Amino acid sequence: MNRKIIISKSKYLAGLQCLKYLWYQVNASEEIPEPDFTAQFIFNQGMLVGEYAKKLYPGGIDLGKIGDLKEQLVKTSELLSERKPLFEASCSSGCVYSRADILVPADTDRWDIIEVKSSTRLKEDYIYDVSFQKYCLDRAGVKIRKCYLANINNQYIRKGDINPGQLFKKTDITVEVGEFLIGIEDRIEEMLEVVARTSPPEILIGKHCNEPYSCPLKDRCWRFLPDNHIFNLYGSKDKAAGLFNKGVLSIKDIPDWYNLNFKQKIQLECAKTEKPKINKSEILKFINSLEYPLYFLDFETFSTAIPLYEGVRPYQRIPFQYSIHILDAIDGQPSHYDFLAEGAEDPREELLLNLRKKIDETGSIIVYYESFERGVLKELAEAFPDYSQWIDSILTRIVDLYKPFGNFHYYHSSQKGSASVKNVLPAITGLSYEGMEIADGMAASVYFLYIC
Repeated sequence: MNRKIIISKSKYLAGLQCLKYLWYQVNASEEIPEPDFTAQFIFNQGMLVGEYAKKLYPGGIDLGKIGDLKEQLVKTSELLSERKPLFEASCSSGCVYSRADILVPADTDRWDIIEVKSSTRLKEDYIYDVSFQKYCLDRAGVKIRKCYLANINNQYIRKGDINPGQLFKKTDITVEVGEFLIGIEDRIEEMLEVVARTSPPEILIGKHCNEPYSCPLKDRCWRFLPDNHIFNLYGSKDKAAGLFNKGVLSIKDIPDWYNLNFKQKIQLECAKTEKPKINKSEILKFINSLEYPLYFLDFETFSTAIPLYEGVRPYQRIPFQYSIHILDAIDGQPSHYDFLAEGAEDPREELLLNLRKKIDETGSIIVYYESFERGVLKELAEAFPDYSQWIDSILTRIVDLYKPFGNFHYYHSSQKGSASVKNVLPAITGLSYEGMEIADGMAASVYFLYIC
């Protein structure tokens, strides 16, 4: 007996990104890696944002908390006649199924779709998302007047309790949704044909593996590539794709005559010689610019869609930890100090007070990728004016250790086209973050939020 295949909204979006990914979702979902800790945190943030959006429509009925899928479909059909806002309203027609975040009665017999997103900007895949919802609702006989995106207003500043009316900004996307509906039936038909096959379709790798989201099957699909593959080429996805389509898989196999920029030429040279590129004069110039004592400073921050503290904006960076190594002289031994906030209170002023005790009035303050640390310090100065003069003096002394690596004054093939500290550290020292329970800043911030 043939099974009935249903294309849901999530499967439709997966199919738009890659039909192979869709096939695995339907036929071999056990082969898809589970979301990691940070991905689950992002999902939970989205759920929390959705709960605040419901507060925009008092008296609404939440269908997402009613029974199973079949019961939700029946209940949605019953409640449409009551003309009240509906949350997680379900509809199904033929081979398609969808749920709307919010349906709001518009006039005598029509409804508005409100799609809630935790992002601060409009993205193309959101339009595809809502167009599929409208297609399903149209087929189910639900008349739609307008389509809106309700996403986070990053200019909102928390004052007291969260104000949902200010937290969200609502954008009319009705026209765009209409445009994205063109061809939807053909796309769904193609998806149904693909998932009915006994084996996944052959899909070449490319930009779609990372856009609009990094595909969880990427490791599986990319495993045929050599270690220093062509997609590690610095700064040009299109150039890498063009070379790949010509059969070039490894950076070392790029022809010498091929049009490459300065950094890409260094990559090619290092791949062929298997030796690092070291511009000693530029590195020496950087070292000579430093003034002792040296302060090696690093912040860890978290950011949340819903501001946790008074005076904070959505996604504003909140530093909860710093690490600082102090080297008094070139032949000295560094001293290490750190701060880690405890509890659920706003940690920023305590962190500032603690940090100010560690940094004297002279000496270079060395950071890696200065725009981050500068941004954090400027936001702290804005939030705590009593510290602004001291912070301004700190900002003038910042030196960015990223620059010699970002400019490829030092480059090793194992960096794979990146000057990120996670790539540079093992290239120079042989050390790495691999195997660590908390292996990056995002993981650190998520762990902190869970335990605080």
